[in-house]
Amino acid sequence: MSAKKLSLISALQLRAKVYNLIRNFFAVRNVLEVETPILSAAGNSEPNIESFSTTFMGHVDAGAPVRWLRTSPEYPLKRLLAAGVGDCYELGRVFRNGEAGGQHNPEFSMLEWYRVGWDHRRLMEETITLVEAALALVGRRAEVHIVSYRQLFLDELGIDPLHAPIEELREPLFDYGIDPAGLTRDDWLDLLITHRLQPAFPRDCITVIHDYPATQCALAKIRAGDPPLAERFELYLGHHEVANGYHELNDADEQRMRFERDQVVRRERGLHDMPIDHRLLAILDAMPDAAGVAMGIERLLMCLADTDAIADVLAFPFHEA
Repeated sequence: MSAKKLSLISALQLRAKVYNLIRNFFAVRNVLEVETPILSAAGNSEPNIESFSTTFMGHVDAGAPVRWLRTSPEYPLKRLLAAGVGDCYELGRVFRNGEAGGQHNPEFSMLEWYRVGWDHRRLMEETITLVEAALALVGRRAEVHIVSYRQLFLDELGIDPLHAPIEELREPLFDYGIDPAGLTRDDWLDLLITHRLQPAFPRDCITVIHDYPATQCALAKIRAGDPPLAERFELYLGHHEVANGYHELNDADEQRMRFERDQVVRRERGLHDMPIDHRLLAILDAMPDAAGVAMGIERLLMCLADTDAIADVLAFPFHEA
């Protein structure tokens, strides 16, 4: 990446241009901009994400006093889908505790949008189009490489990620000195992406990986097959992960079981349980078939500014806030 750092004014201007692009992009596509709560009585049970909390000091009739700052607007947006709002998006701040460093800030901006009646493959194409439009703002273009999760591993590492034993997954990571204690199969697969595959993605290439192992389904539907696959995708611009999308699960019983599995993993890791979003579960069966994607705005800005430092695209990073 270039060593040249954006000035504060240039960084703010670039962000403003991207926000204007996003709003115009969705306006012409009749996707409604909405705003949902930043504080919620429910939290994110994902074991790899920690939430900030605060305590409401008002009257007890207002509801649960402990409130969680959202890690994404996903759950309330899905409630809006179930209420019949249709295609919608939100552009706003989200919060993740403990994530601070060269490429992470505990407070950052996320764009999340949903398309009713679409699957993850169709949404992949729209996400690519938006990223291409953002690149055009800074006079850049990118090649597009779309590849399945399995094919990526076969092409680049000669490993079948769906069937290879853990010993075979560990071998390409031997020189990194990784402590194997407590690491699962999915942990090793993630490490192969972050340590061996992702760093090699070309700067001027949009890489989209789709159809993940069913064990990495998160909130995506699982497509039956041998083996079954999670209908999700991740988009990278250069070596930065920029967006993560799903053909959204709309089965409340299955979602409840996934939440419960998350809690088990959290306990095994010594983490506290998170309050489950029962309002989401109450409407999930009524949510229409849809695909959704979350895009990290700072990651996109970092790519546009040709920097690996998130501080370069923030008015004030966490240590200066």
